[in-house]
Amino acid sequence: MSTQQKTPRDDTLWRRVVRELADDLAVDAHVRDRAGKSPCDEVERLQEAGLPAFLTAADPALGGGGHGADLRTACSAVRELSAADSSVGELLAHHYALSWTSRFLAGPSGGRSAETFPRLDARTAAEGWLLAGATEPPPPGTGAGPGLTLTRADRGGWLLDGRRAFDSAVTVADRLVVAARAAGTGDLLVALVDPAHPGVFAEAAADRVGQRLTGAGTVVFDHVPVPRARVLGTLPADEHAVAPFTALAPLVLRLLLVHVALGIAEGALAEARDVNRAAPPEPAPAPAHGLPDDPYLLLSYGELATAAHTAAAVAERATDALTRGLRTGWTLGFEDRADLAVLVAAAETVTGRAAVQLTTRILELVEGAPPAAPGAGGGGPGFDRFWRNARALTARTRPSHRLRDIGDHYLNNTHTRLARSA
Repeated sequence: MSTQQKTPRDDTLWRRVVRELADDLAVDAHVRDRAGKSPCDEVERLQEAGLPAFLTAADPALGGGGHGADLRTACSAVRELSAADSSVGELLAHHYALSWTSRFLAGPSGGRSAETFPRLDARTAAEGWLLAGATEPPPPGTGAGPGLTLTRADRGGWLLDGRRAFDSAVTVADRLVVAARAAGTGDLLVALVDPAHPGVFAEAAADRVGQRLTGAGTVVFDHVPVPRARVLGTLPADEHAVAPFTALAPLVLRLLLVHVALGIAEGALAEARDVNRAAPPEPAPAPAHGLPDDPYLLLSYGELATAAHTAAAVAERATDALTRGLRTGWTLGFEDRADLAVLVAAAETVTGRAAVQLTTRILELVEGAPPAAPGAGGGGPGFDRFWRNARALTARTRPSHRLRDIGDHYLNNTHTRLARSA
């Protein structure tokens, strides 16, 4: 899927690029959601806008191509795109988190991965790649499969085998970043794999409730050679030996997905407002000034807007803190990482609940309203997709587990579990 791409170079330009792409995606988001096709066109739009290279500083040695944005800026872009099309927002969120893999695995002095392979984000920007995959083993009970394994090859390097489900881009990615257990040691190795290899078989997920255009699916690896130079780094089998900065990797992905959920809530609220402004639900008559003044409708919007503002405030606090934590680098301590995990967990819980509750209520507010566009159907332009997307996205997390950890941290000042948990 790699294409020649332009790259935004300053804040004014990138904001315009993101805004224009979001507006473009919003035009046919309902139609594309109903079609549920592989996101080839969506990926092409992202690459033409230069957004996959957003988090990467330009590297002249590799041909440049990066913008050098920080996490806060990337979250803002994901959030705005998700308000228009949350599948595209999630696809980009996974790409951003994966593009920093070699940063988290290189070690304080650069590590072997920095010596044997150019930093992944710089190479990704230079090549115009879109990344998919996962850098952690699948949690038990998620249906993602038993995970992947690496065995020593006769001529050096490794052979990758196994089956794994991924949440995004498996059918359209230019490269896969995957974690696999090394036979014998139990260490978790993170490898870069070309999905075009004949030993890689990708199957798109079918009949998804929501987030239908992320390109989710299952990948089978059958004796796929992994040269030593394509191993980006190693996570020791003993989780206590993982550096706090390395353990920020899953937090980055979780926070980016928080902004996807926040984008869903804000996008649904904005579209519902436009529908109700144009035609208030019956039997409330339109006032003389042309705007709805049904007190119950106003109360509902007041509650929903407040819920959205609250979720945004919690998410932005976590975003600011994690952005600072990334700047701290390898001097980050275990307690610092635990404090960041609490903020991200709180943002996940508040934003996830708000997204589901808000999109559910909005379905009621637009019930009976005429379509905002020809062929969109009753109740506005496919508002059910916001609810379906919110449910599909938030179903992957367990709020009770997050709340338990937050409570343990607050009540008992416990850092150990949060310092290592995903």
